[in-house]
Amino acid sequence: MARVTAHTDTRQGILDTAYGLVGAKGFSGVGLNEILTSAGVPKGSFYHYFGSKEAFGEALLADYFETYLADLDKTLAEPGLRHAERLMNYWRKWQATQGSIDYQRKCLAVKLAAEVSDLSEPMRLALKGGTTAIIERLSRSIAAGVAEDSLTIKSEPHTTAEDLYHVWLGASLMAKIVRTDAPFEAAIGTTRRILGLGSP
Repeated sequence: MARVTAHTDTRQGILDTAYGLVGAKGFSGVGLNEILTSAGVPKGSFYHYFGSKEAFGEALLADYFETYLADLDKTLAEPGLRHAERLMNYWRKWQATQGSIDYQRKCLAVKLAAEVSDLSEPMRLALKGGTTAIIERLSRSIAAGVAEDSLTIKSEPHTTAEDLYHVWLGASLMAKIVRTDAPFEAAIGTTRRILGLGSP
C-alpha cells in the first residue's frame, strides 16, 4: 500500500533509518539524536511520531515483523517446490542474512531478544507476538510437508517448528561468538535430521 502522507513518510523514514543503527549497536546503544540526525528529522519531531523511545521500539519491531512475515509467506509459498524445499530455503536465507555484515538485514528478534526482554514488557510482547507468528507459519508448512510426504517428523508440527526455531536462534547467537558459519552448518544438519531429510 502506498504511503500517502508526509506524517507516514517521516515516521517510516525514522524506522527505516533505525534498522541499521539498532542492528549494529543494539537498542540501548543508539540514542534518539543519532537516529534523528541520520534520518534528517528535527529532534523535536520525534515525539510527534512516537510517544517515547519504548513506543518507538515497539513500532520498530512491529514494522520489522510485518516485513519479515510477508517475506516468509512468499518463501513458504514459492511455486514449483515441495514444502520441504521451501522450508530449507527459509533456513538458508536465515544463514545468509545472519552471516552477513549488512546490519540492515540482521534479524531484530535475534539482536534484541536478550537485550530488551527484561527492560521493556511492551517490547517483549512485540517480540513474542512476532516470533509466535513465525513459528505458526513454520508449523503449517511442516504439517503440509508431512501431508505431501516430502518430510517426516517425530513430534507434532508445532513442537517441531518451535524446536527448529530455537535451534536457529541458538545458532545465530553462537555465530556471533565464533565469527564463523560453523553454527549455521550444524543447524542445517540438525534441521535436516529433524525433518527426516537425510544428508543433502
